[in-house]
This record gives sequence, C-alpha cells and structure tokens, in this order.
Amino acid sequence: MNIIIEKLTENMQLIYRKAIDADEAISRLRTDGKGKFTAIFPSDSGFSHQGKFFKAYVEELASDIKQLTELDDETQKTALAPIVKKMELLLSTLGQFQRSVR
Repeated sequence: MNIIIEKLTENMQLIYRKAIDADEAISRLRTDGKGKFTAIFPSDSGFSHQGKFFKAYVEELASDIKQLTELDDETQKTALAPIVKKMELLLSTLGQFQRSVR
C-alpha cells in the first residue's frame, strides 16, 4: 500500500501545479466578466467542498490522502476508491479546462 500512497502523492504534486495555473486562469476570466459559475464540480461529485476555484478541491484531496496514511491496511483499501475517483475527476477536469482556455 505504501507504493500506492507514493503514487497518489506524486499525482497530487502534478494536480497541485495544474490547479495553480487553472485558478490563475479562472481569476483572469472572472476579471473579464466570464467564468460565472458557482462551483467547479456538482454536489454529487464526491467532494464535500463546493467552490469556484480548484485549490479547495486539491486541499480536500490532499487531506484525504494524508488521512489514508493513518489508517490500517484493510481500511485503506476501502478508503482508496473514493480518493482515486476524486483524483481522476480533478485530473480530467483540469486537462479539459487547460485545453479550453488555450
């Protein structure tokens, strides 16, 4: 399980960098009167946070991964699926967003 947590952490670093760029782009769009959405993800996305920027979603995922390291092996296996789902959702959404603002 340690290898999986290492890979999750590596992916978090990538997500974090992409989220910073995306949040800067969102700020620019909002300054230009665009980007008038209330949340990046819908309420049924698996995230407990709702917001207009990626940073809070990234922080929630990082917290989930940190908590994962504190669980026993059996509980880690159960907790892993929602974390991977959130990570996949963030990565795909960040990728789509980056392509759309180019």
